[in-house]
Amino acid sequence: MTADGTSQPRTDFGDPTVQPVPASVVEQVDAADVTLSNPKHAVISLGSNLGNRLEILQGAVDALEDTPGLRVKAVSPVYETEPWGVAPGSQPTYFNAVVLIKTTLPPASLLERGQAIEEAFERVRDERWGPRTIDVDILAYQGVVSDDPGLTLPHPRAHQRAFVLAPWLDIDPEAEVPGHGAVAALLSAVGREGVAPRADLELRLPE
Repeated sequence: MTADGTSQPRTDFGDPTVQPVPASVVEQVDAADVTLSNPKHAVISLGSNLGNRLEILQGAVDALEDTPGLRVKAVSPVYETEPWGVAPGSQPTYFNAVVLIKTTLPPASLLERGQAIEEAFERVRDERWGPRTIDVDILAYQGVVSDDPGLTLPHPRAHQRAFVLAPWLDIDPEAEVPGHGAVAALLSAVGREGVAPRADLELRLPE
């Protein structure tokens, strides 16, 4: 809370002194995997356009790894993207990334965990397409297709969004959006306008 009574998004997440490992590394966490019984593969997207965007993304990655029954397997490069669904220049740009996970959590529990992470980072939902400290979305879960209004799988707009498809393709070149086709072909169709790789920024894969 500031002196004039307004609230500001927190920016003190993560440790900026930690040197990140290359974001393209896919680390096999075999020792950790033995704690998971019959794990499922899932894909999570992260986005932030308020506060210290890189630290917030890293904090979300770390929070996912700290979740019982979940292991982060890969973290994409960071992309800087134009906000979706709003007038150009009306909001700060986003930092976006995609995370591959293994988990024993069912989809509904994974959704609850994502929402808890958003709440911890003071995500505000005052308006659709509004700015946010963190957005945690389940893009896909073990090939499941569901039209449940509480959690539609795959994410209903993932196949249309370059800011999702580009980082997803980076860490899984053979990836597919269930019911829509290969991520590579979908990205080729929508193009990369407004989506810029940030080679100077990296997210650390949890140890």
